[in-house]
Amino acid sequence: MSNGKEISVLVKARYPLIYVVSWEEERVIGEIRAGISNMKGKPMDVSVWKVTTGWIPGGEGKNNPAEALDYILNASNSKDDGALYILTDFHPYMKDPIIVRKLRDVAQALTKTTKTALILSPNLYIPPEMSKEITVADYSLPDVGQVGGILEDIISGVKLNPKITKPTNKAERETIIKACLGLTTIEIENALSKSLVEHKCFDINSIIKEKEQIIRKSGILEFYSKTENMANVGGLARLKLWANQRMAANSDRARDYGLPAPKGVLLVGYPGGGKSLCAKAFAGLWQLPLLRLDVGKVFTGLVGGSEQNMRNMIDMAEAVAPCILWIDEIEKGFAGVSSSDRSDAGTTAKVFGSFITWMAEKTSSVFVVATANDISQLPPELMRKGRFDEIFFVDMPTRIEREEIVKIHIAKRNRDAKKFDVDKIVDVTEGFVGAEIEGAVISAMYKGFDDNREFTTKDIVDAVNETVPFGKTFKEKIGQLRDWASGRARIANDPEKKEENRGRQVNV
Repeated sequence: MSNGKEISVLVKARYPLIYVVSWEEERVIGEIRAGISNMKGKPMDVSVWKVTTGWIPGGEGKNNPAEALDYILNASNSKDDGALYILTDFHPYMKDPIIVRKLRDVAQALTKTTKTALILSPNLYIPPEMSKEITVADYSLPDVGQVGGILEDIISGVKLNPKITKPTNKAERETIIKACLGLTTIEIENALSKSLVEHKCFDINSIIKEKEQIIRKSGILEFYSKTENMANVGGLARLKLWANQRMAANSDRARDYGLPAPKGVLLVGYPGGGKSLCAKAFAGLWQLPLLRLDVGKVFTGLVGGSEQNMRNMIDMAEAVAPCILWIDEIEKGFAGVSSSDRSDAGTTAKVFGSFITWMAEKTSSVFVVATANDISQLPPELMRKGRFDEIFFVDMPTRIEREEIVKIHIAKRNRDAKKFDVDKIVDVTEGFVGAEIEGAVISAMYKGFDDNREFTTKDIVDAVNETVPFGKTFKEKIGQLRDWASGRARIANDPEKKEENRGRQVNV
């Protein structure tokens, strides 16, 4: 059932007060009108109020939200057939106690009629005293079919222009449509039009750049255009094998085979161990968009705002799907879930509950990569089977893996690792995580650059000797995390690399 039809069902069911959350005012009103007109029975009259125009038709209540509500109250006394009253951008006025009281009067008056009041706004704000009287309905972003319709309209508009290159087959159209998913109708039209002006064709990179800017403006999700190659991840052979086996999991062939879309993976380990790098490498390996969620930005002081931000995030991620949703240090984002009822009236618990329910029940191809350093802060519900496909433990690098890491970071600086004594560097980096090894290489480069020469093995070793490694500073914590991981998580590194750390894992 489409969004418009869902709203029309609520209207026909005589819901007195509905709150629709959407940025797409024109699209929503148009689809609601169409949904109502297609329902059996006599079509309803639809009136729209804007602070700049008042009620259309009529003009009553201009610039005065209280008079706008009086208009609905007066109409509720008539015995006319059903009607729909749409109040646009009404959320700022709902902080006024007089407006709140009148809204409650409207809800109570319309209960006895076939009329409905509908608040349409991009922001959700519900006064606590009205939480039982308002029905909230989210309006999803355009789906594949709707994006395809917009694309065809634009193609029709330029079909006579010989300078414009149009898509010639179904595959090209599908690629363009997928690139536009996650945008509003107006944003899609603007992105496609800009691409035609700049490139005389529907350039995918141009569309994606526009999409990046739009997603970043959400303030909650960040679009990562630069991903990593799995070759830049040192060690973690088991995790790499697991990722490779699921590389084609979002294909039609996988669906035909009966495979469900993979849900996600939780990476637990020490800071600097390469967990975040792995999230970027997943996106690079699978050739999928990477969206980073800042959980802290989900929370807002407005009543219902945090829950709405989470719903908006989920809607946007699902609209962009297939994609990878990266949540770094997830335990910090959802800290305080257990005490939420005392600290923030249950807001954190509600947001967390919405998130884990979505993770367990989602059918869209949104693969969640979450990282955690401190498992003691992780809510137990998060690690229940069904939230993630797998939990991997990323341990300290073994000797063989440190060798791989050293070579990777030297090669990334456009140097030949064969010109360095890698074995010597590996010997002195026992207890170092990948980030510390990279830091030593960079410090050596600064030394060489300052001396106007190439950096050497000695420079790297000197930098290592000046560093107190994580493995030494947090020796007790390492032991605790290894004990927790035993029997609870899969080991991320090659099972054959057991000569060090008793078979426990690595990283980059």
